[in-house]
Amino acid sequence: MSQEPVIVFVCEHGAAKSVVAAAYFNHFAQQMGLDLHAVARGTNPDEELSLQAVQGLTEDGLPIPESSPQKLTQAEMQSAQRVVAFCNIPDEYQQGTMIEYWNDIPPFSESYEKARDTIIKRIRQLFTR
Repeated sequence: MSQEPVIVFVCEHGAAKSVVAAAYFNHFAQQMGLDLHAVARGTNPDEELSLQAVQGLTEDGLPIPESSPQKLTQAEMQSAQRVVAFCNIPDEYQQGTMIEYWNDIPPFSESYEKARDTIIKRIRQLFTR
């Protein structure tokens, strides 16, 4: 697997959307035999991962990509081949980095399945590009 993440998924708290996205991205990349890796990060990380995200991924049979929410770093933003954000990224992180915003993902608090399925659809689109 790559040393540097190819994709950095970012949500405000680094606890739900980015975690599920990284888990599914890594799962699909492995299934396809691709040497690609994603990480989940937060701009203002929570203390713990979202219980809904952890329970959902566990029920889906996927490993949790992070043990706790991790703060986004400048180095990750600069080294990533792609940054996908579920929230606004503070200006200090945006210097020269292309950011793709996925603002259409419903909250996990409303429905894990609906949010997960929307994320999966978007990830599949990434692999077809």
